[in-house]
Amino acid sequence: MTYFLGIDAGGSNCRARLVDAQGVVIGQGRSGPANARIGIEPLYRTLLDTADQALAEAGLSLAQRGTIHAGMGIAGITRLGMHTALAELEFGFASVAFASDATIANLGAHAGGDGAILIIGTGSAARLRIDGKDFTIGGYGFPISDEGSAAALGLSAMRHALRALDGRTRKTPLSTAITEGFGHDTARAIAWMDQATPRDYGAFAPLVMEYAEANDPIARSIVENAAGHIERFIETIFERGVTRCTLVGGLAPRMSSWLRARTMQRLSSPLGDPLDGALRLAGFISAPTASAAPLSPGQSA
Repeated sequence: MTYFLGIDAGGSNCRARLVDAQGVVIGQGRSGPANARIGIEPLYRTLLDTADQALAEAGLSLAQRGTIHAGMGIAGITRLGMHTALAELEFGFASVAFASDATIANLGAHAGGDGAILIIGTGSAARLRIDGKDFTIGGYGFPISDEGSAAALGLSAMRHALRALDGRTRKTPLSTAITEGFGHDTARAIAWMDQATPRDYGAFAPLVMEYAEANDPIARSIVENAAGHIERFIETIFERGVTRCTLVGGLAPRMSSWLRARTMQRLSSPLGDPLDGALRLAGFISAPTASAAPLSPGQSA
């Protein structure tokens, strides 16, 4: 029996799905953040832990572990040297294929065929596949990039909150709610920022959305600005010649209502999720089509 393992390792969490040769899910796993920026050793431990959870749930033996073909989509894999470092790790599987988290999300959303995704989660990036060739727009990392993302919303909210606290701009319910968590003390806020990750900033996104929907003027301006970046992302994607584009990511459903109707009409529903894409990367194809050629086990993307 051959098994296939898909892993989606992102900035907020790491998920695994293990299937048998017929595509039946026999094990799953979930761990914490697994962005490549945490370092190769912590990343390796997280990937192993998440995979081991799925294998334990499936009850696979050590011998059966060696029959697994794995596909792993990892946020930040494009960092210099990361792909090479990952290839040197030992997982005990028959094969392991690595790609970015955006690549597996795109493979899943379009069943392996041509198309594009715009990921709006902790970060943001567009991944396109045209004539079987993959490339990315944006996604250069926080804070220089990640426009329209949860982390970007949180960063804008913190900026506004600190300006309101020292009197450079007027206070709003959003700024008060943000600074309340720091006792309205700029020193405590700065100490927090010294250690804050994109995920920490992204944790403010639901608050920003809540106040924007309640007509807080600053929250609305923050969200409207983010929507503008998302609109431009989508326009650029279609300018490249893609005919099918899907909006994905944890923040995508909530941001959709801030996009123009004509933009939403151009978008398509996903055919699968990132873990489906990771399984395709591993070599598993549940329903091959003429436009979705299977990847052989161990083939990288």
